[in-house]
Order: sequence, then C-alpha cells, then structure tokens
Amino acid sequence: MTEGNFVDYIKIYASSGKGGQGSAHLHREKYITKGGPDGGDGGRGGHIILRGDKNMWTLFHLKFKRHFRATQGGAGSKSRSTGADGEDIYIDVPLGTIIRDADTDEILFEITEDKKEIILLRGGKGGLGNWNFKSSTNQTPRYAQPGMDGLEGWFRIELKLLADVGLVGFPNAGKSTLLSVLTAAKPKIADYAFTTLKPNLGIVEHRNHQTFVIADIPGIIEGAAEGKGLGHRFLRHIERNSALLFLVPADADDINKEYEILLNELKKHNPELLDKDRLLAISKTDMLDNELKEEIKAELPKDVEALFISSVAQIGLQELKDKLWTMLN
Repeated sequence: MTEGNFVDYIKIYASSGKGGQGSAHLHREKYITKGGPDGGDGGRGGHIILRGDKNMWTLFHLKFKRHFRATQGGAGSKSRSTGADGEDIYIDVPLGTIIRDADTDEILFEITEDKKEIILLRGGKGGLGNWNFKSSTNQTPRYAQPGMDGLEGWFRIELKLLADVGLVGFPNAGKSTLLSVLTAAKPKIADYAFTTLKPNLGIVEHRNHQTFVIADIPGIIEGAAEGKGLGHRFLRHIERNSALLFLVPADADDINKEYEILLNELKKHNPELLDKDRLLAISKTDMLDNELKEEIKAELPKDVEALFISSVAQIGLQELKDKLWTMLN
C-alpha cells in the first residue's frame, strides 16, 4: 500500500430513501359491486448501511465518491399490493472504523467485526394504503398516506488501524527500517526527518509460523498532541494497538529524555495509552561496543524493559520478536 493510497479520514454526505406512497385504489371488477378499498401500502425507502470488511486497510475507495443516496420506495397498488422497497446502499469500511456526526462530533458507531452491518440512516416508512382505513362507518376511504421522508446528513468516517504492536518514536529513529526488516512491508526510507507521511502495516513472522501485525506511524515530536509535526494526525491509530514498542536511537542526545517526551505526548493525547504494555528498543547499536552499551544501560528508564537492536546489522531482532510475542500473549 503506497502512501498516496492510504486514507484514514473521509467526510461523506448520505441520504436514505423516501417511503413509497400508499394507494387509494378502489376495487373494480365485473359482476362485483362495491368492491371497496384495496389500495396497498408503499414500500420503505432504501437504507444507508455500513459494512465491515477485514480485507480493507484504507478508506481510499471513498476518496472520490462522497455522496450516497438510497432510492425511494415504490408506491402501493391495487389488490393490496405493497410497493417495492428502495434499494439499500452499502458502504464497505475497514475494521476499526469510527463514524461520527459531522455537526456534533458525536461517535455514532464503531465497526470492529468482519461482515458486521450497521444501519447509518433508515429509509422512510411507506405510507398506508386506503384498505387500512376502512371501517363500519367509513367503508369507502378515498385517501392513503404519503411515504415518510428519508434521513440525511454529513458524517465523518475515521479509521484506527487494528495492529498488535505500534511503533512509537521520533522522526529518523529507524522505525521504517525496522518495519522493512521484520516484515515484507516496503516503507519509504531516507536520511531526513518525516520520510513516513502515512502509517504502514506489516506482518511479522514468528516461530512455528505464528504471526502478529506491527504498525509504523509518522514520527512524533514534542508538542504532537497539540498539533505539531505530522504524528498528531495519526496518534489515534495507537489506541488500537495491544502493545507499544518505543524506538530511540543509540546516538540520541538523551535517550531517557526522548522516551519521556514520547510517553508524555501519548498521555496528553489519551491517558489510557499508558496502560498498554511497553517495550523500549535502542536502535542503531551496531557501532556500539560493550563498554558503551553498559554506560547507556545505566541511564535507561527503570519502568520499562529495554533491549539493544540494529535493523541494518540484524542484531537483537529475534530477541525483540520473542519479547513482543510474549507481551501479546
């Protein structure tokens, strides 16, 4: 999945169908006098339905189609025939999708199961035909109900990636390189900040053909929760992760400080993120000797387990996968 094809935020307009008109037909047939009312009911309008699809990873398919209108229900007819229901419109979305009311920002629905269907807007109810209104005192009603109007509105669809492990780190910490080594993903890698502009997903193969999913989001900088940099747009993806892997390069000026900044940004975005299991990986350690490693170890934070890795030199990667697998299980 290329960066240009990853879309995790869309605003759409949807309107359900109007109900069909009830029929005011009176029965007319040779040799049958006073046939009476036999007008059928109108059909309901079409629904707007959201449906989860486990094979989708992005909202890209909604990028160029943002208006959805269901059809009107059919009118009732003679012999108490009910009109046809309007055609339902299905909007397929990836698992982990949230639907908000665009005006109030209220979360309306959340889709986390494959093939799960949720009616976003119900179609209008069909009008009753005149046969419903006959009585001993009103034997020939010549009126029927009109169909009820459908519903409409603007909605925001947001995707929160469903991944087992989320990579958290500053720009140029080596997250994309690690993802490319652990998985078959091909993220953009370069020697300048913010090379990752969209989240990337990859499947890590563990022992005995076991797998788990890891997600790399754009680098977080201090103030990201307030809107600085790029990472603030994607912090919501971390909310879905079971565990968090913090990545700090060995050549950082202050490893402990970088870790604390990252932790603080997550806390400001959503304090519940601190309840997730965490692991700290010191990247780019292929140039360190044992003496330097011991010096760094002495300064590492005490509230999180840490290990040394190098994506380029393939150092400590199996141990990293083992620890992540243990955390997830």
